[in-house]
Amino acid sequence: MRKSMVAGNWKMHGAHESAVQLVKAILQGSERSDNAEAVICPPFVYLADIARLLKGSDLVLGAQDVCAEDNGAFTGEVSGSMLFDVGCRYVIVGHSERRSLFGENDAMVARKFMATQRAGLVPILCVGETLDQRQNGETQAVIMRQLKAVLDAAGIHSFEQAIVAYEPVWAIGTGKTATPSQAQEVHALIRACICAGDARIGAAIRLLYGGSVKASNAADLFQMPDIDGGLVGGASLEAHEFLAICEAVG
Repeated sequence: MRKSMVAGNWKMHGAHESAVQLVKAILQGSERSDNAEAVICPPFVYLADIARLLKGSDLVLGAQDVCAEDNGAFTGEVSGSMLFDVGCRYVIVGHSERRSLFGENDAMVARKFMATQRAGLVPILCVGETLDQRQNGETQAVIMRQLKAVLDAAGIHSFEQAIVAYEPVWAIGTGKTATPSQAQEVHALIRACICAGDARIGAAIRLLYGGSVKASNAADLFQMPDIDGGLVGGASLEAHEFLAICEAVG
């Protein structure tokens, strides 16, 4: 049985004190199922302090991005080895905001995916289509292109230590959410694509949904056979919401 996951992506929100208080509230109220893993992905500057708070708990630390290079003269970047040193276990790569706002193409996402694994970390690979692409019937082509770029570069066996998150761009921060059946359709496509390369890896890989997940819709989404949890944005900034989502996935 695949172990479920809820990953909270804080994006560029909050200040130090609010970040600390949020984690403390999550730790105090956490009553998740043993069947689910909860990950917190704060901004880089708070990682070390959050790592200390999480020490000895069941909560896991993740990062929102990583440099594609392992080391060198790359001012402002953070390498996978640095994230590993500070206590991260997971890294989000290819988030739609990185693709759209910072120009990261499929090739760059594949490089970051591999850099994450070289550092001993697990990538949470994000894929998803825009509203125009969905309305034009391009959802399948976009998802397959994004997956194929990583599969071609890293190989199917790299997905033994990876997670894939489907985040329909049209449902991020808009209040819109794919229906459970719409989300399941794309998750099934992703699993089938990976199964085509290796049936065992495809069956075992965890697939997360990442489009405006909140406590009110989490249970319906997580009941779908190929949805193994959520990549949560704004709702992860409220302890009670994040905890409710964690409980729904268990």
